[in-house]
Amino acid sequence: MQDLNPQQQEAIQHTNGPLLVLAGAGSGKTKVITRKFAYLSKAKKIPSETVLSVTFTNKAANEMRERINKLVGKDMSHAWIGTLHSQCCRMLRKEIKKLGYRPDFSIYDEDDRCNLIRKILKEFKIYEALYKGVSSRINSLKVSLVGAEDFLSSGDGFGFDEKLAKVYVRYQDELKRSNALDFDDLIMLTVKLFQENPKILEKYQNFFQYILIDEFQDLNNAQYQFIKMLAMLHKNISVVGDDDQSIYKFRGAEVKNLFNFEKDFPGAKIVRLERNYRSTQNILDVSNAVILLNSNRREKKLWTDRGCGEKVHFCWLNNEEEEAKHVAKIIKELYLKGAYSYRQIGILYRVNLQSRAMEDSLRDAGLPYHVVGGTGFYQRKEIKDVIAYARLAMNHGDNISVRRVINCPPRGIGAATLSKIENEAKKKSLCLFDVLKLCVRNDVTVKTTSDKINGFIKMIDKLSAVKYKSAADLLRNVVEKTGYLETVDEEKRQNIAELISSAEGRDIQDFVDKISLMAGHDESAKEDRISLMTFHNAKGLEFPVVFVTGVEEGVLPYFKAIGNEDEIAEERRLFYVGITRAKDLLLLTGARKRKLYSRLQEQEPSRFLSDVPKHCCHWIEKVSQPKPIKRPLNDRRLKPRNVRPLFSSGCRVKHPLWGIGIVRDTYGDGEDQKVTVNFPDIGLKRLSLKLAHLTRI
Repeated sequence: MQDLNPQQQEAIQHTNGPLLVLAGAGSGKTKVITRKFAYLSKAKKIPSETVLSVTFTNKAANEMRERINKLVGKDMSHAWIGTLHSQCCRMLRKEIKKLGYRPDFSIYDEDDRCNLIRKILKEFKIYEALYKGVSSRINSLKVSLVGAEDFLSSGDGFGFDEKLAKVYVRYQDELKRSNALDFDDLIMLTVKLFQENPKILEKYQNFFQYILIDEFQDLNNAQYQFIKMLAMLHKNISVVGDDDQSIYKFRGAEVKNLFNFEKDFPGAKIVRLERNYRSTQNILDVSNAVILLNSNRREKKLWTDRGCGEKVHFCWLNNEEEEAKHVAKIIKELYLKGAYSYRQIGILYRVNLQSRAMEDSLRDAGLPYHVVGGTGFYQRKEIKDVIAYARLAMNHGDNISVRRVINCPPRGIGAATLSKIENEAKKKSLCLFDVLKLCVRNDVTVKTTSDKINGFIKMIDKLSAVKYKSAADLLRNVVEKTGYLETVDEEKRQNIAELISSAEGRDIQDFVDKISLMAGHDESAKEDRISLMTFHNAKGLEFPVVFVTGVEEGVLPYFKAIGNEDEIAEERRLFYVGITRAKDLLLLTGARKRKLYSRLQEQEPSRFLSDVPKHCCHWIEKVSQPKPIKRPLNDRRLKPRNVRPLFSSGCRVKHPLWGIGIVRDTYGDGEDQKVTVNFPDIGLKRLSLKLAHLTRI
């Protein structure tokens, strides 16, 4: 308790009943979770295995476990500390027989999920390029706890679509046949398990005496229902979150869970953490002013004893190339002065396409960088191939893994043969591996192909038959028996060697589960490199120096959000998250012209800049023929413009030359509004209302 402030101590010592900790950015919220675990274990003598502690990324979970290990003074590998998905996976490994699955189920990541959906769309003769949209819809249904059969029978409920319903049902059938779950199933099926088996729910309710949840604002509906069901017996649940940092609505996160908590757990104690340990006061004054304009939020005002620090800089430049050169120049100066290393610098942006100009400029300046959220180690083809063999060795029903490795490395089993096997599997309602065996036994294929299939079957059976001491032994056997190393270059061999090294002494199922649950942004680079990332990928990180680029109307806030109050509120939260990543220096930039989606566009400074207090910000213009920027005239916070767009998406308009069209997108406000219109005989046109003479029909 010695290094904790009074509010943190209050949160940790509250051990009887529900607790809601409203924790601002940089206020030490993870510290509250880890110290509370240690307090329960050491001071209250609560068995550590009866405390469920969850957070949202594998990286955060590993850091949480390491901190708890040091505080408690012993290894906590047996404790229930991890992500929500990993904790549900752990329960399902023990209980999933009740739902008709085997405990050795495979876990499909986003790539596996999309590959399966594409295959089903092709089979149903539905446009295959829709797979991402279909995957997103299935995800939104699952986080709303709407199963395939529920959706099929819902009629017009839940945005019913007959084709989607058929794909969803078939997708779930394929998963069941493969004895596989996707990420969303891990939560949805655990909730279903509890709903259909009250005794199993009661067992876990009794077992977990305390529940600790970090990043509570990021819970989706399914996750919240899971947590609520577990906590209803003892009601000793402590949640730590910040509604101002709720930025994952597109993944199903519901900020209203923070408000529902008090309804579902009446009498919950509320503690506010407002002391910030990360940023200087000037940075906090900007963040406080920006987020204050959001309605329906829990009041918090961050403060620090670090002093005012340097003023926040905003620089307005001619175009995105000049913006990128400006950022590279400042980074080089900071580095040459010895003020900061490259790894202490983060460059943030709203959308990935903004990184192109920035990467070009950093390369030209000879500055090392990496893009966070790019292809991670565990997403590399060679790693996924080797893991697919390991998954198939453990679960012969894993159809996705069969499809991935049956001809990798090449062994002469072509697409036509696989298509025949797929058809047989469909007719007989069997998994692909079982059908392969039948085809060989019944001489369904030609002799040469039959020999190759038989060789593949024997190889997988041999891999399955060995009793391995660790996951590394299985992976070594995979690369030896498959001859995979002979087909790849030296870099890929080194990656596979690194994979095997990381598997030493690890349980096979546990190791494969952790890799399957690993997201790309969980992997962090150790080299001294500048980090480039979107605001979404920056969540949970901090840097002494932060550049927030593209602070322009239509970029931040994003043009698709304009005109929707809830979406603008989320964009404001994104800006807030970006600002609060900075510890010492915060530099905002924007460009008067930017190429977006292959079009060069005139840009205006973001509306959010009008909320920034003048006393803590230094404004610079580096543009030819400068247009005056809307700066705040005094320290008073200005309300954002709330001008209704003249035209909205979907409305019909008439052009004097091109006739009648439909508005697809809108951007800007009032007379400054620009619209994208689809004219049946002309195609898409992007128009300025000042010049286009459009009339609404």
